[in-house]
Amino acid sequence: MTLPYALLERKRSGGELSPAEIGEIVQGAVDGSWSEGQLGAFLMAVAIRGLSEPETSALTRAMLDSGERWRLAEDMPTVCDKHSTGGVGDKVSLTLGPLLAACGQPIAMLVGRGLGHTGGTADKLESIPGFSLDLDRRKCLRLLSRCGLAMGIATAAVAPADRRLYALRDATATIDSIPLIVASILSKKLAAGPAAVVFDVKVGEGAFLPDLDRARELANRLAGTLAHLGIPATAFLTDMNQPLGVWSGNAAEVLEAIECLEGGGPADLREETLVFAEEACALMGRPVSRPVLERALDDGSARERFFQWAELQGADPKWLAHPRLDLAPAEHSLPAARSGWLARVRTRELGLLLVEAGGGRARPADPIDHGVALAVRARLGDRVAAGDELGRIHLRSPDPALAGRFAACFEIGPEPLIPPALVVERIGFPG
Repeated sequence: MTLPYALLERKRSGGELSPAEIGEIVQGAVDGSWSEGQLGAFLMAVAIRGLSEPETSALTRAMLDSGERWRLAEDMPTVCDKHSTGGVGDKVSLTLGPLLAACGQPIAMLVGRGLGHTGGTADKLESIPGFSLDLDRRKCLRLLSRCGLAMGIATAAVAPADRRLYALRDATATIDSIPLIVASILSKKLAAGPAAVVFDVKVGEGAFLPDLDRARELANRLAGTLAHLGIPATAFLTDMNQPLGVWSGNAAEVLEAIECLEGGGPADLREETLVFAEEACALMGRPVSRPVLERALDDGSARERFFQWAELQGADPKWLAHPRLDLAPAEHSLPAARSGWLARVRTRELGLLLVEAGGGRARPADPIDHGVALAVRARLGDRVAAGDELGRIHLRSPDPALAGRFAACFEIGPEPLIPPALVVERIGFPG
């Protein structure tokens, strides 16, 4: 066994670690023999020096081998999965799952909590009264057989090393390290064992990796690694230069997802949901046409599948009968400072401000105020007049200064511009 100091010194200096040495670090994260300070130093060294492809593969394998493997596809060969790198207002998992299930395509997703400036799917689901996020292999397969959808947080036995490292990445500002992202995501995907995976890799102002080239590198490494292991995978680069949909905030996003599932909701959320649904079905060799998917949204069958699934995972039937939106009571309008065109949205800063307002976590143990929410009323490229409402923020108590900082995230330009494409690029690996 190599002393932690020696491993940290070598990685800090840019040296390469062997698979056995990386295994020691991962084991130290699991059994507690490596302190938070030592693990934080390792994460920082990786963020600065990087990991080679062999090191990244070794880290992924060690994290995978640190816990149990579900191998869902052995019992349900048609099950797929979807993962998003996260963004502000990204609620596609909440719409995609019920839509696919309603169309006969089972999907299981192990979801996470908020990380950095983004809200996690787990946090959104916890805003539903009674909803249980606990998920093990038996419960997952039971849900898939009954409603075609399972979503939650896996037991501590799945990739336990990632649980500790995931929390420390946020605390150590290493969330955007590509090797760490790849190992974290793929260790859980491989542990669950789906038959195919679709990745949503965000790019732009509000993405973990704003730069297009880095986002493309991540997409290639995620989808390519799975395909190399015989699991068909596709990655889409999607725009996060502005929040997705109208609402950002846990309870508000759940209600907006339900609206989409009954044929309404914002156009960008609907379109992204349909893109991922088409791709997931095609990857499974069971293509479903766009009109069939649209009909499942418009006739309410996707909405009904959402309620069936949510009740099976413990949601309060009284809430499901009358879903309501309990917004934080202090409202502040966010007016345009001048006339012109909406030229930029500082999306990452909006996410961080939502965390500051209590709608997310600055530290893993922090509580979340599910009623804190932001509604965005203007989109990039829109013509606005001075004083027009660009958005509205709902806070627990009045705070004009904080509202002013939210408003400053919307920049007005003197010239019109072409808004960014929602889907930037598709990167496919047939497996």
